[in-house]
Amino acid sequence: MEFTEEQEALVVNSWDVLKNNSADLGLKFFLKIFSAAPAATALFSYLKDSKVPLDQNPKLKTHATIVFVMIGESAIQLRKTGKAMDESDLKHLGAVHFKFGVLHEHFQVAKKALLETIKEGAGELWSPALSNAWGVAYDHLVASIESQIK
Repeated sequence: MEFTEEQEALVVNSWDVLKNNSADLGLKFFLKIFSAAPAATALFSYLKDSKVPLDQNPKLKTHATIVFVMIGESAIQLRKTGKAMDESDLKHLGAVHFKFGVLHEHFQVAKKALLETIKEGAGELWSPALSNAWGVAYDHLVASIESQIK
């Protein structure tokens, strides 16, 4: 699963557009996850007893933005560094995802939601090649996180 120079160029170019709207796109990304897998809300303690609608929840908005930006930044530096992110960050993410019972299937639901969100956010930059490039970058990140889940 090599991340090619052409894929890198597509991801970097689209990230320049996507990052300017990362708060809204991050929230859309998470809303798509929860639409596809409503039970996933149980993985987030701050959503369990919340009466605030998901699209208005400030904690979800903050978390969604952080995650969306982290995925984007991971993708754009993948070829330069040869890895998805710093080892200590990966260990932390692995531990957190393990603690909350995140499974491989959850990451696959998130991948579909991410690619749909990128399609919406990238506008006329979107193409099947762009979707594939983001998919490869995401798969690298997930493989790295999953390698730390113990």
